[in-house]
Amino acid sequence: MIRSAITVSLVEEARGGPFVFWDGLPAACQRAAELGFDAVEIFAPGPDAVDANELRELLERHSLSVAAVGTGAGMVRHGLSLTAGDASEREAAKDFVRQMIDFGGPLGAPAIIGSMQGRWGGELDLQAALNHLRVALDELGTYAEKYQVPLIYEPLNRYETNLIKTVADGAGFLKTLQTSNVKLLADLFHMNIEEANLADALRSGKGAIGHVHFVDSNRQAAGLGHMDYGPIAAALEEIRYSGYLSAEAFPIPDSDTAAQRTIEAFQKYFR
Repeated sequence: MIRSAITVSLVEEARGGPFVFWDGLPAACQRAAELGFDAVEIFAPGPDAVDANELRELLERHSLSVAAVGTGAGMVRHGLSLTAGDASEREAAKDFVRQMIDFGGPLGAPAIIGSMQGRWGGELDLQAALNHLRVALDELGTYAEKYQVPLIYEPLNRYETNLIKTVADGAGFLKTLQTSNVKLLADLFHMNIEEANLADALRSGKGAIGHVHFVDSNRQAAGLGHMDYGPIAAALEEIRYSGYLSAEAFPIPDSDTAAQRTIEAFQKYFR
């Protein structure tokens, strides 16, 4: 069964970005539970930013899970990239992701590789960047196996990466890995820019998609743009997707309204 999730950011450097809740985990968990969400997706500054015992208590109190943990703070705060030209910088990036895997893994939450994938340019050509990314995903996907969670890799739109931008290309890239423990994140906002047909794109990712960002065409909450969710819901049912639909959306006009609109759309199309 597909489950609902909503994002909460604890990274002040990213304030104003596409995350619904911004004012701490206690308030976010309480409101998520009140609205009927199944889980939260946490964007934290680092692995030590959240006390594990306090988080577990919050989750238990509100009957919530952690859908995933973001690693983007590695880029936003530290400028780390898995495709950096310098080998020591790539190792630092992998170390940061490993720590985030250690943070989310005991909670059953996979880590997401999005902005930390980096991009190619200058002295680094496309094939070299993809080789660096392949090595990183193999190592980190294998590392995540000890928690019995996958590593999640996210194709981004052309304005955020020049590596892999479509679900089909992402699924093809995963086939070149040695590990089978890496899955794709299908972000409907990025897909709205790069895909000719969102439903067909989801079908092309059958068996490879491990997480979905549930958002509208304008990166606002579902229902506040022009996206047609009927074909999307049908495609996810067809490929038997059973993970989370997580709202990575701008808090427009405010966090509470964005959260309410998200859960209303989720219930309409997926319940």
